[in-house]
Amino acid sequence: MSSRRPASRWPARTNAVLFALCALSFEACGASQPPVAEPVVEPAPPPAEAAPVAQAPAPRWDEFVAELIEASFRRDPLNAAWQGRHEYDGQVQDLSKATVASEIAELKAEHARAKAFDVAKLTERERFERDYVIATLEGELFWADRMQVYTRTPLLYAGAVDPSLYITRNYAPPEQRLKAYISQLKQVPRVVAQMRENLALPLPKTFVDVGIQVWGGYAPYFEKDVPPLFKDVKDASLQAELAEATKTASAATKDAVAWLESQKASANDAYALGPDLFREMLWATERVDTPLAELEAVGRKDLEANLAALKEACEKVLPKRPIEACIAKVNNAKPKAGPVLGARQQLSSLRSFVKDQAVVSIPSDEEALVEEAPPYKRWNSAYIEIPGPYEKPLPSIYYIAPPDPKWSKADQNAYIPGEKDLLFTSVHEVWPGHFLQYLHAKHSDRMFGRLFVGYAFAEGWAHYSEEMMWEAGLQQDDPMVRVGQLLNALLRNARFLSAIGLHTKGMKVEDSEKMFREQAFQDPGNARQQAARGTFDPAYLNYTLGKLMIRKMRADYCESRGGRNAWKQFHDALLSYGGPPLPLVRKHLVGEGGALL
Repeated sequence: MSSRRPASRWPARTNAVLFALCALSFEACGASQPPVAEPVVEPAPPPAEAAPVAQAPAPRWDEFVAELIEASFRRDPLNAAWQGRHEYDGQVQDLSKATVASEIAELKAEHARAKAFDVAKLTERERFERDYVIATLEGELFWADRMQVYTRTPLLYAGAVDPSLYITRNYAPPEQRLKAYISQLKQVPRVVAQMRENLALPLPKTFVDVGIQVWGGYAPYFEKDVPPLFKDVKDASLQAELAEATKTASAATKDAVAWLESQKASANDAYALGPDLFREMLWATERVDTPLAELEAVGRKDLEANLAALKEACEKVLPKRPIEACIAKVNNAKPKAGPVLGARQQLSSLRSFVKDQAVVSIPSDEEALVEEAPPYKRWNSAYIEIPGPYEKPLPSIYYIAPPDPKWSKADQNAYIPGEKDLLFTSVHEVWPGHFLQYLHAKHSDRMFGRLFVGYAFAEGWAHYSEEMMWEAGLQQDDPMVRVGQLLNALLRNARFLSAIGLHTKGMKVEDSEKMFREQAFQDPGNARQQAARGTFDPAYLNYTLGKLMIRKMRADYCESRGGRNAWKQFHDALLSYGGPPLPLVRKHLVGEGGALL
């Protein structure tokens, strides 16, 4: 999972204190590739559109895009700071109802202005970017206006005060970062108050539980972990201010936990979007209009193919033994020095493989670091934080979460990934997943594509990379490696089917958890986490959805270009676009028509 914070505010705040977090969290040796000035466009231009009724706005297209970016930063100053715009350091967005309503109106106005540009007067590159901008704004409006996400999830508010930037990124001297951190701490009580005012009660049980987990991780982190990191700041008044702000913020987060605990008695299971909103989500955020029944059938087919491949691989690992015994053998082969050191050792060989096999260009010598995840960000097992495009050169950090100490010893041990499983997590996060995607984006001169990275593009590419690396020959002489790759694929298959089931077919969390255990072979701790995540992250089907769209696009693109020999050309072309909805990229790379999946 990428945690490069996209400028797109609403999905990011919903899908991970989640994704990136992901929101749409987004993000070396060998010959450098020339900078990519604009997307590779072949062979068909976008279809002509009817001239809009409204007159084109006064600004030129590039000026309009620049205005959009600046407006997004004003709405979400923490995200701006994550992107490297440190004039916004220490600011926290206003999540009051009045401000949210004003921002939704602003998004609608931006959408109308983008639609009003006369496509006949735009260049080919500008027409593509117009489609990209309109899709991005419609995705934001879906979460903000249609879903009213600020009334639904405590994760949105926890993400608003995420302190990682000031703690883990050495972008400025400690004194400067400490001042920004203190400013953020002072605003935690206001964010907690806005959360309590805005959330529509009762909340779903899983939303309450994850809110308690994330908010509950803040107080001990503020009180115990952060102060020693700033011990070298000698300004006594600043240290006193930190102590007071820590006390106030910790009290507010404890109040948030207590308030969420008090919601348990009334919490329900009303997490489902329903088929209509789920379909709308897919179109608004990813430009996918495939019928749900067809989507489910395609996802189930991929699950069944991966189960069959797992059976075949396990027969080589432990002949004539149950699959569960094979998986236990793979999972019990833990990294000898632990997952953090194990991942560090894997990255060098993965980078060499990408270069030697010429699967995709490596544009620079930049490397990613590997560290243990901080306590308040351990709701997911692994993620990467990548500096934004305005940031000065800083390392990206691949984080791995330890197990929850409240679990049983057996569950804690099961949660630690096996070495082969970890290998494909490292593929996903770094080589050639999120991190390499970020390296390609750095060479684009189109800032919009570097900032606004869609869920299916980012996670689809990273998950596709796992399968593609095995297909390219990564340790193919070791059947345990194939098992590790397939366990990662089956995890995403279960997410895909759980998202559809939980939100459109009446699936219960317990049924999803059972699927993760029995068909994705997840340990109890991971199965619980993954099933719960599906309730508040309905778009986590995008890992498999994106993979399947990229795989089909590759097949269609490479069919007339030499098959496997054209993979590098295809991958470089794909990564030149930034992170738009994949159907927009498909239209440019393979032309109109043809199935998405």
